[in-house]
Amino acid sequence: MTLYPYDRQAAVDYAHRWAYHRNPNFYNFDELGGDCTNFASQCLYAGAGVMNYTPTFGWYYNSQYSRAPAWTGVPFFYNFLTRDKETPGPAGEEVEIEKVRPGDFVQLRFVSGPYAHNPVIVAVGGPPTLDNILVAAHSEDHDYRPLSTYPIHSLRFLHITGVYR
Repeated sequence: MTLYPYDRQAAVDYAHRWAYHRNPNFYNFDELGGDCTNFASQCLYAGAGVMNYTPTFGWYYNSQYSRAPAWTGVPFFYNFLTRDKETPGPAGEEVEIEKVRPGDFVQLRFVSGPYAHNPVIVAVGGPPTLDNILVAAHSEDHDYRPLSTYPIHSLRFLHITGVYR
């Protein structure tokens, strides 16, 4: 497979467009544990344009009942993006704060336990700090929210390296 560029601007534009609204083409998971990773996946898809329909371990959305766990689950989203195999869809890697760019993602842990929130990064100041990395998110809807305003126990950054086709 070939790794193609990820359209970061398309992902960020989508995030701004839908940060305070719900795209009617996608189910709203707010009442089923939160909509943050569904929103993150929508942003990622806007910049990638390719889904992976592999049962169980892929990354796709057809409906509320026909979707991969990675579309709506924080740990599954991470596992899909950081997979070792070159399969269709976006790919990423966990990076240090210095490597984040708009269109990347940050996963947050608020207490000890699993990562539980998945905002999309929409702006990064230089040099990047928690004060000048701004995010958009669903569940608790925000756009241009400084990362430093979250009650973070720990975090990890996911840099999108490209899209396999």
